[in-house]
Amino acid sequence: MMNDAWKAWTKGVSFAMKAGTVSIPYPLLTQYRSLGLGDTEAMLLVQLLAFKQVDQDEFPSMELLEHRMQLQAGEVSKTVRKLLKEGWISIDQFTDEATGRQSESYNLSGMYERLAESMAAEQENSREWRAVSGETPAAESDHRRLEEQERNLFVVFETEFARPLSPMECETISGWIDQDRYPEELIRLALKEAVFAGKVHFRYIDRILLEWNRNRVRTAEDAKAYIQRFRTGGR
Repeated sequence: MMNDAWKAWTKGVSFAMKAGTVSIPYPLLTQYRSLGLGDTEAMLLVQLLAFKQVDQDEFPSMELLEHRMQLQAGEVSKTVRKLLKEGWISIDQFTDEATGRQSESYNLSGMYERLAESMAAEQENSREWRAVSGETPAAESDHRRLEEQERNLFVVFETEFARPLSPMECETISGWIDQDRYPEELIRLALKEAVFAGKVHFRYIDRILLEWNRNRVRTAEDAKAYIQRFRTGGR
């Protein structure tokens, strides 16, 4: 009997895992309290991420959210209004030119910006602590420095992409830093160029970095000069 129950349980877990997984920004899980969010607000943000990533629903109804979160009627709308007021989320409106039909979508850019600001403040506090304690940045290990660069870049990329990064995308950024040894400022500039070109995807950013590397672009100043030459036709 227990064996049958165990099999049923494992089948249920297997089905749930196949239904999809959700990528959640790590700082949202670790810092939401210090950022002034309660459990309900944080879970609502997680649910909005889930609807976008797994259910392909950019604007779930209040009823759907209430059912998913098992909240009383009106509780979700109250929480949504609070997040809108505080700038964690916003609502975008779109019009289909062919049909004239209007649609709406929850925009989570505000959340990513808040998380990025929190991480930047945390890093600044860490620098201040080192100054007070007498520890210099040079005393930190290279491994820790690279880890900090990766975490910062993850947040920057998530902000520009307006979504969490996939594990493969995180691995790509780590490879740029650990293996290719691209400076952080160079990766940021490549991302900026991709945004400028309207081609915000990793393959395009990687091509930019490879082209710069072939043309001996090593610093942010080199990159800015190269970009200027390229845009003025003096390549």
